Amino acid sequence: MNWLFRIIATLVIVIAVIYPFYEQIEKMEADTSREATVTTGLPAVYVSPATTTTDLPDFASIRDITERKKTFFAYLLPAIHEENQRIEEQRVHLRRIQEKQRLGKTLTNREKEWLNEMANFYRVEETQRKGQIADLLNRADIIPDTLILIQAANESGWGTSRFATDALNFFGQWCWTQGCGLVPAARPDGQVYEVRTFESMEASVRSYIRNLNTHFAYSDLRGIRSELRANNDDISSTYLTQGLLSYSERGEEYIEELNQMIRINRPIILEVQEEIDS
Repeated sequence: MNWLFRIIATLVIVIAVIYPFYEQIEKMEADTSREATVTTGLPAVYVSPATTTTDLPDFASIRDITERKKTFFAYLLPAIHEENQRIEEQRVHLRRIQEKQRLGKTLTNREKEWLNEMANFYRVEETQRKGQIADLLNRADIIPDTLILIQAANESGWGTSRFATDALNFFGQWCWTQGCGLVPAARPDGQVYEVRTFESMEASVRSYIRNLNTHFAYSDLRGIRSELRANNDDISSTYLTQGLLSYSERGEEYIEELNQMIRINRPIILEVQEEIDS
């Protein structure tokens, strides 16, 4: 009987010693599984827009000015929402990876690949991970709906310009390869730029946002936005316009015009947004 008691006691001790390690292994495996799920869920960096719109409403035929504005805003807003939502998702994963690195955890190969893809897309040259992630968070960020809509309205004449109707270019973006776009009638002699042609309205919106998020000329805009983020303030369109001095040769006059358009049209934009969300 004593020997049976000793065997049982020994088994109890062995189980007591081994079980915590077994439980820890199970937890590690579960954590690894969850981490793998999150990692494989990294959003694709290069992805086509969910929809492709090539038809343009005949904005010029809409005589009622308010109705024309509402139609213009409603036309562009879905693409703007989609792109900003995509960027917000990228930021969530950047923050998660940033926190993982802060805790001293090793990044997976897929996470490293994804960061490199993001760096290529957002033209970040920093290769040291901590700095790379910080630079990406500075660039991979939203542009307010209102600012996008107002610049599109300003640059395209509310969707009636030749570049909007013939090239789906709502933001006056240039290109420098012969045949890449339309040649402006007033282009100075010796200049080779063209106004870029886009395959869809969504592509035009994405290119514009990427331009503001990557071009050195708009580093001030990104700095203003980062400061607003750091202070937990709303990313205000009228604040960001101060970073657009390089967008037009008109400089401060252009900024004042944009801000005036924002003030006048904000109620209409809010009304259209509510209609879309309802």
